Amino acid sequence: MRKLWILLLLFALFIHGTLQKNGRKTSKAKQNKTKRDFPMPRVFKGVPLTKSPLQGTQAPNSTISPALGSINEIAVRYLKGPLSTRAFPIIYLGLVIVGIPANLTILCLLLTKVRKVSSAILYCSLAVSDLFLLISLLFKSHYHLLGNHWVLGEAACRAVTACFYGNLYCSALTLACIAVKRYMAVVHPFIYKTLPKLKSTALVVLAVWGVFVAAIIPELLVQQTFWLPQLNRTSCHDVLPLDFNSHAVLLFSNLILTVLCLLLPMVVTFVCFIKIFRALNQSHYDWAMYIKSSSLVFTIFLVCFLPVGVLHFLHYMCLFFNLTDSLYIYFNTAVCLCCIHACLDPFFFILMSKSTGSKMYFLSFKGKSFSISI
Repeated sequence: MRKLWILLLLFALFIHGTLQKNGRKTSKAKQNKTKRDFPMPRVFKGVPLTKSPLQGTQAPNSTISPALGSINEIAVRYLKGPLSTRAFPIIYLGLVIVGIPANLTILCLLLTKVRKVSSAILYCSLAVSDLFLLISLLFKSHYHLLGNHWVLGEAACRAVTACFYGNLYCSALTLACIAVKRYMAVVHPFIYKTLPKLKSTALVVLAVWGVFVAAIIPELLVQQTFWLPQLNRTSCHDVLPLDFNSHAVLLFSNLILTVLCLLLPMVVTFVCFIKIFRALNQSHYDWAMYIKSSSLVFTIFLVCFLPVGVLHFLHYMCLFFNLTDSLYIYFNTAVCLCCIHACLDPFFFILMSKSTGSKMYFLSFKGKSFSISI
């Protein structure tokens, strides 16, 4: 009888151990499935050396960054190469030296010599956005000149990254709004004359800055700085880990923002300028100077925003399907080129104002003329 009890006890222990083992396997399989269902975003791939209990959402005031290891050779060459450590900061500093005084001058002119408030609101919004973008370039230049080593802390990295990309989107949207405004003034002057321009412009600008706020939230919420033992430096946004669930929101938010705030404004601007050129060519007035200046503005807009929009989209699509991260180098080069618009916008504003005297004149059906500021 005692032997029977011993056998039953051993059998129960065996069953209990088997169930626990199967439970652990099932739990692990579910965790792996969850990781596969939500591909982790990154710029360059990084593998965590140790699991952080905060899962990538470390406090912004923390001075210790989680460590990453085994980044690929492409990332190493980029982070140590002259393109990111010399070329980018030199271009950024040149843009800052030219762009900040130019945008401040335009702001002063708009605030002291306003003739059309609706136009002034749009150009003030663009100048403020460009100023924030240029200020963020100061910190990015400091980071690149130190060999892509961030020494200003996690909070500063999040703020600079959010400001940089947020104002990139904001500038593209504002330029698209200016193109739509010119399109309405030229192609549909009678409808444009009846619109509540001040109220409409104010609402549009508020919407654009609302998009800016929405765009910077994901960048502010996740860990951006990581220690790279392989290079003995701390990266800021350049290398993000694959297994931090908190970073998944960046992938989807960046894809959506790229389509809505870079590609869509570019298409809208392209269509508006084509229709403007067609309408002016059919006019009896000589708009040659305006067409030339508008063509220059439109060409620069395409050169600045077309590469960054397309490469940004392709880069994050590759990350979404877990393909390659090598497009990040070309994307960063396109971003550097795109930032040129921040110091050219004030000069284009002056050029457009001089080419038309800030006004265009149309004849109504009764033979009376009226002016429209663009």
